[in-house]
Formats: sequence, structure tokens, C-alpha cells
Amino acid sequence: MWFLIKGAFWFSLVLVLLPLFDHDATTKLEQGPAVELGDTVSAASEAITYLSAMCLQKPDVCEKGAETFVALGHRAREGARVAYKLLDSQFADPAENTAAAEAALEQPLPALADAADDTEADNVVTGTIAIPSRRPDPAQ
Repeated sequence: MWFLIKGAFWFSLVLVLLPLFDHDATTKLEQGPAVELGDTVSAASEAITYLSAMCLQKPDVCEKGAETFVALGHRAREGARVAYKLLDSQFADPAENTAAAEAALEQPLPALADAADDTEADNVVTGTIAIPSRRPDPAQ
């Protein structure tokens, strides 16, 4: 659920910032309505406060909302799987084995402990790097 909310937020942020890179859009938006950042932040915080208060007053509404978001999340996952299969059938190299790719999608991700047992894992070396700097000579 949070993935969808964060994704929608970042997508809308990209759409808001894209006109900054087009001169025609920038000049067109200069004559449009102005938005003040302080008022926007205040309105957003008021909306969050209102929604949290609503969950305290009527918990059944929030429970139904959570169930709805879970159901929408499952539908979105299945939609993504269908879209992947469609795109894979259209753009995949015929020599590739798509059955193996579908089987990999159905399996859960391996646990971190399984990844630690992998013999082909990269070795990571940590340490401190001395960066030379201009320091006065203590002998002087």
C-alpha cells in the first residue's frame, strides 16, 4: 500500500517539475494561479490531522479502507504480472526461455541467510582511507 502511495507522490512530483524544463510551459504557467508553499504545507498537515482523527472516531471506516487498499494492491500485482507477460510476449527474444522467467516471478525472493551461503557472493572489504590535507608542520 505504501509503495502505491509513494509511487503516486513521486509520479505527481515529476509531473509538477517537468514544465520547468520547457520554456513555453514556463511562460504559460507564469500567468496561471500562484501557489504558496507555506499554505500548501499547512493544508497537507491539516488533511493528515483530519484523517487521523477520523480513524480515531470511526475505526470501522479505516478498517474498510485498509481492506480496500489490500484488495487494490493484489489487483495491481496481478495487473503488473499480466502487463509483464504481455510485454514479454511482444518484445522478448524468441530464443529466450520465457517459462523460466515466469517461474522466477512466481517464486518468493530468497532470504538474506540464503544469499550469505552463496559461494559466488562478492567479498566486501571495509576500511579507512587516509586523505592528505594541508596541515602545519609541528616541528616548525
